[in-house]
Amino acid sequence: MFGLGMQELIIVMIIVIVLFGATRLPELGKGIGQAIKNFRKGMSEPGEIDVTPKKESKKEEIDKKEEAEKKESE
Repeated sequence: MFGLGMQELIIVMIIVIVLFGATRLPELGKGIGQAIKNFRKGMSEPGEIDVTPKKESKKEEIDKKEEAEKKESE
């Protein structure tokens, strides 16, 4: 089996630093971590998609009624 030794890891890190720069490494690591987290979350969730319409809040219902009344009065 192929394993990476300390020398290979150092060479890979030097190449990554040259390509992306030392200041962008934290951003790159964070992005990769979030991608892995989202992938694992997506794999563990059921494959169903919820297509039921969400219920409107009372405020949204009142706003729609007020807009309809304004249009009718014009």
